[in-house]
Amino acid sequence: MFTRLRRDIQAVFTRDPAARSRLEVLTAYPGLHAIWFYRLSHWLWIHRLFWLGRLASHIGRLTTGIEIHPGAQIGPGFFIDHGMGVVIGETAEIGANATLYHGVTLGGTSWNKGKRHPTLEDDVVVGAGAKILGPITIGARTRVGANAVVVKNVPPDSVVVGIPGRVTHRKGTAHVVHQENGSAHGLDLEHGALPDMTGRALRHLAERIARLETGMALPGVAQAEEEIWFYTI
Repeated sequence: MFTRLRRDIQAVFTRDPAARSRLEVLTAYPGLHAIWFYRLSHWLWIHRLFWLGRLASHIGRLTTGIEIHPGAQIGPGFFIDHGMGVVIGETAEIGANATLYHGVTLGGTSWNKGKRHPTLEDDVVVGAGAKILGPITIGARTRVGANAVVVKNVPPDSVVVGIPGRVTHRKGTAHVVHQENGSAHGLDLEHGALPDMTGRALRHLAERIARLETGMALPGVAQAEEEIWFYTI
């Protein structure tokens, strides 16, 4: 248990350049406190002390503004930066070294019991305000852009942006900011490199309209258009 707690603390120093001291991290990082409340509530939950588990989770929510259901499964090295408004549902599964920013929701889309929340594999980073909904899987090392809404499975090593979320594979080499036990994690989200999928679609549409208009520019068409315009004013 203490090994996991130390790894939670190390995750803060690894992925938050603003962290200055261990005392600061221990006393003033609600994301870390939320994870520790979750560890307690999850232990109670798996030992069938459901009410105590929910109570511990509720106290953690009141204290940190982060809601993690005690039934969720979260791996080591998990980091929540800032964290206000983060919601993680009961059947969510999160792999090792995942990172969530504030306002992220790992939510369900069904009232049926059973698996209804997302699965995030190792080294996934989810940007501020993103919503990942339903029993879908987000592949390892994927980056979900801020405010994206993801409702379909995402393959590993992808970037997801937009509403609904659209997938584009990462280009070039990723920036590794930490390496432990031979496995790289904590990759930069690279917000400046996120593709503008909506802008790209609009540009393609504008180019197609321009080509169609060029093809329709036959002799006499321009004069007829001017006459029609004159008689309609």
